[in-house]
Amino acid sequence: MNVIFLTITRNAGVSSRGIYTDLLRKFRDEGHNVYVVYPRERQFGLPTQLEVQDGIHLLGVRTLNIQKTNVVEKGIGTVLVEGQFWRAIRRHLAGISFDLILYSTPPITFTNVVKHLKRENPRAASYLLLKDIFPQNAVDLQMFSRGSFFYKYFRRKEIGLYKASDYIGCMSPANVNFVLRHNPFLSEERVGIAPNSIELQDNGQGAEADRNAIRAKYGLPVDKPVFIYGGNLGKPQGIDFLMECLDRNRQRTDCCFLIVGNGTEYARLQRWFAAARPGNAFLFARLPKEDYDRLVRSCDVGLIFLDYRFTIPNYPSRLLSYLEYRMPVLAATDEATDVGRIAEENGYGLWCRSNDVEGFTACIDRLAASPSLVCEMGQRGYDYLKANYLVENTYEAIMSHLD
Repeated sequence: MNVIFLTITRNAGVSSRGIYTDLLRKFRDEGHNVYVVYPRERQFGLPTQLEVQDGIHLLGVRTLNIQKTNVVEKGIGTVLVEGQFWRAIRRHLAGISFDLILYSTPPITFTNVVKHLKRENPRAASYLLLKDIFPQNAVDLQMFSRGSFFYKYFRRKEIGLYKASDYIGCMSPANVNFVLRHNPFLSEERVGIAPNSIELQDNGQGAEADRNAIRAKYGLPVDKPVFIYGGNLGKPQGIDFLMECLDRNRQRTDCCFLIVGNGTEYARLQRWFAAARPGNAFLFARLPKEDYDRLVRSCDVGLIFLDYRFTIPNYPSRLLSYLEYRMPVLAATDEATDVGRIAEENGYGLWCRSNDVEGFTACIDRLAASPSLVCEMGQRGYDYLKANYLVENTYEAIMSHLD
């Protein structure tokens, strides 16, 4: 079977770890021919080019800068990217008949590429991996209103993408319910769960000496539990609440907090650390994936933050690294997402509302006071990961529509 995957994620290498690369390697290992179309932003000075890497065909398309750039270029680049993708596909992948068209959100502007591909490949199935519900998430964060031109324009784009998709794979049951409730033109048969997933590595649990060495390298205490948040530090994470939680718990001596990542709110968080100088909290900029994984492995509890205003059910993929390294999760989120509820129902984490500092502190109290509970929850999370969040689960969810 020939599979084409459209993404705006930068190419970090087929062998790198990630929810998309792990899944694409699974398709390759199952004997399918995989073609990935991705952007080569102008800042890198590379031309449009087709190459083969580890048995996967990679078509890098020269585009404007669409990540880590100003809002004007990002907006224009995102609008133009589908035309650039289609022209590159016609030139470099002409004559290839595709059986499966895979793509993810963001962005929601692949509609015309999908339509062109389906017209050229009438027997192909189109499958959307829904990772982002836009523009409603922007409305939730008050970036624009439902009555604005921007909302109406992008909502039309969103509906068009859904209609062009034969199937939509959502991250969780709450995602499925939201999509069906707000898009009544979709049938239940077309919308299902295709979870964020990873290819499990043989991590063991690591020797205590290695764990201590990693902590020493980063100046972390070796004699108390470390609560880590790793990932994007932007408006969706509710950074104001994160800073309130750190401030409320800054006098604690029974645990410490580690924040690792980057994003639009990183500078604000950096200024807060410089002013508050908390003795039990650390802030690191984004680390290379391998270094980050080793650091996560040396910690005890994984933190998830989402802005309390969200009405869409986000399901952060950073959960996977926590579970892989046998760490319980503490999810401080809105009430729309089910990431915290699923963690509590399956015994691998705790949940509180992300506008409830006292609730967050109560969860910290409970976890910091009981190493045995942390260990027990961590093992449950690892078992849940193996049963539900491996690439086999997502692969089988997709392939069930093609058998």
